[in-house]
Amino acid sequence: MAVSTTPTATGTQLGYARVSTGHPSLDHQVDALTAAGVDVKRIYSDKLSGTSTREQRPGLAALLDYARPGDAIVVVGIDRLGRNAAEVMATIRELGERNIVLRSLREGIDTSNATGRMVAGVLASLAELELELGRERRAAAREARRARGQSIGRPRALDASKAALAQRMHAGGEPASTIASALDVSRATVYRVLAERADGSE
Repeated sequence: MAVSTTPTATGTQLGYARVSTGHPSLDHQVDALTAAGVDVKRIYSDKLSGTSTREQRPGLAALLDYARPGDAIVVVGIDRLGRNAAEVMATIRELGERNIVLRSLREGIDTSNATGRMVAGVLASLAELELELGRERRAAAREARRARGQSIGRPRALDASKAALAQRMHAGGEPASTIASALDVSRATVYRVLAERADGSE
């Protein structure tokens, strides 16, 4: 979707930081943002590294609610804007449509100028392409497995013979922990297999 206006930074600089699984501390991001001129009181953050939806990231939601046309949102890297390419792309597009400037320190993006807008557009296009290629790769892999007569879903931890053995051991009074150790699976797997066989789903 084309952006009808050219973002110009005339308002407040706002920062956003988000931890990742490999870098659980926000400190280095906050330091980089303040060094770039963002008031520490205007830095929004999220510390939940495993979530992806905006509802589960109150810092990002609050930032986007607060931001107004002419404001600039500064991030250490555009990957901070989302947990996957689709989220990053959607956020970049939303900021452009709302006439909010995006600045990414790592990539050198500044959408208040033509070069920055071009780079952001290219990155968003690449993200969209990667999503489409990923869908194609997964579909091709499923079709290849289907053609070979292989299972499409996740392989079972226990095949039918081992599941039957687990059931016999259980019937003989062996605890789940012993069965799990003998079959080299988790107790949760043992419980699931026993429940499936008890209700006839196996």
